[in-house]
Amino acid sequence: MKILAILYSGGEAARQEPRLLGTTENQLGIREWIEKQGHEFIVSEDKEGPDSVFQKHIVDAEVLITTPFHPGYLTADLISKAKNLKICITAGVGSDHIDLNAAVERGIEVLEVSGSNVVSVAEHVVMSILLLVRNFVPAHEMIERGDWQVSEVARNAYDLEGKVVGTIGAGRIGFRVLQRLRPFDCKELLYYDYAPLPEHAAKEINARRVEDLKEFVSQCDVVTVNCPLHEGTRGLVNAELLSHFKKGAWLVNTARGAICDRDAVAAALKSGQLSGYSGDVWNVQPAPKDHIWRTMKNPLGGGNGMVPHYSGTTLDAQARYAAGTKSILENYLANSPQEPQNVIVGRKGYETKAYGQR
Repeated sequence: MKILAILYSGGEAARQEPRLLGTTENQLGIREWIEKQGHEFIVSEDKEGPDSVFQKHIVDAEVLITTPFHPGYLTADLISKAKNLKICITAGVGSDHIDLNAAVERGIEVLEVSGSNVVSVAEHVVMSILLLVRNFVPAHEMIERGDWQVSEVARNAYDLEGKVVGTIGAGRIGFRVLQRLRPFDCKELLYYDYAPLPEHAAKEINARRVEDLKEFVSQCDVVTVNCPLHEGTRGLVNAELLSHFKKGAWLVNTARGAICDRDAVAAALKSGQLSGYSGDVWNVQPAPKDHIWRTMKNPLGGGNGMVPHYSGTTLDAQARYAAGTKSILENYLANSPQEPQNVIVGRKGYETKAYGQR
């Protein structure tokens, strides 16, 4: 059996740090285990174009493993060529790099390691909110330049206390973000989600649900995006919705880049409609060197908190999603039931509401 894994190259860092498990060098720590059972294990970062390792080997691979951080984009066209493919495993959370409808039609299972990076991403969200609200990046850049002009950075720095913060999506990550914001004594915590939180959960974080999205964003000083990417959320944060934001609000997106319209976000930041945009997700990944989100600024020369996609791939998260990937593989090879929370597409079709399947 051929198992194909598309991971990111860790370079010297991965050679020095074996806990970088999600890399081509350290291969999720499962090569020896796979080969002992007589299976072939192909690992590469090469994923673009018809001559890539990904496209050459997907035609006869039975198992595909990929990550949200360096995704192998499995289109309907590639699925039609992947005659032996039975199961796709996301080493992490988020399987939107796979054409899920095509997988359903072909009876290909799609699983991910549910919960493996929820704490990691939630912490990154809180950090990103603080970076923007406190105007940290321009302040640090000032120090690097050798300058010292407190007023230049303090004029756009605020406290998080007393602000209204809301999450689009109140699932595993969104809920944990609100949990972690409680000690900051925000004025109010809001959430927008197709399903209300259980009463005990909403009470625990003292969060209020707003059912209309435009009304929701108009009330928030900070909006954080924590929902999956699917047909219903692609381009959700567009120019029209951004016009309903409070002028000078901050927006954080660690969910998926395609949920926010690239040019609309850049224009809103440039005009000052947004004071800041922060996140680690791009459409596509790796992002082109000339991607406007790399360099966009607000009128005061700040407001950009963008980083490469790493919030969910801390060393702690990598240990969890590597172990989870192995567990899914073990169940598959033994023809044992999978843990229900990991199944996006099962043998009989969708088994989750996360991707717009209501």
